[in-house]
Amino acid sequence: MNAEFLLGMALLAIGVVAVAFPRDRRYLTRLISLEIPAFGLLLIMLSYDETIALLTFIAVTAIATFVLTRVLERRGEA
Repeated sequence: MNAEFLLGMALLAIGVVAVAFPRDRRYLTRLISLEIPAFGLLLIMLSYDETIALLTFIAVTAIATFVLTRVLERRGEA
């Protein structure tokens, strides 16, 4: 096991706990909390050197973050 894998697993576990039990229930805080386990999963994929899976994950994360940000902006206006 290398350092990227161990750091990724730690970030994934911390992020899952942060999303499951949020202290602050605002939508922006939840969005930020979702990015923590996503970054941990990215590090895990980097440790396995799966290029196609890594590129797909980066693309899906970028699109999902954009969509979630738009939803949060619209909910703030209402």
